[in-house]
Amino acid sequence: QVQLVESGGGLVQAGGSLRLSCAASGRTFSSYAMGWFRQSPGKEREFVARISRGGGSTYYADSVKGRFTISRDNAKNTVYLQMNSLKPEDTAVYYCAASTGLLVRSPFEYWGQGTLVTVSE
Repeated sequence: QVQLVESGGGLVQAGGSLRLSCAASGRTFSSYAMGWFRQSPGKEREFVARISRGGGSTYYADSVKGRFTISRDNAKNTVYLQMNSLKPEDTAVYYCAASTGLLVRSPFEYWGQGTLVTVSE
């Protein structure tokens, strides 16, 4: 089992940048694919990005492709989400998640508590 703690959220103006971090407990971080999701008020949670166990493969939602970058440091048990060119519609609670599955569409079994990102006009 893995425990996840997100940080780095906050208030930023449109066009600005933020970097989210997700620290994972345990010794087997590298055995999990990691992902970021987000949920805006009144909307369902949506996929943002996913990174493979070794970090060699990444996948993005079309809405963030070219603006967001997911990365991981297995030595630090941490996954990151660099968010550039932020838009007001990026405002949401961002969640880190871990998956034991090998497939891109494998479900995520473990979730963090979330960190709020607010993008002002």
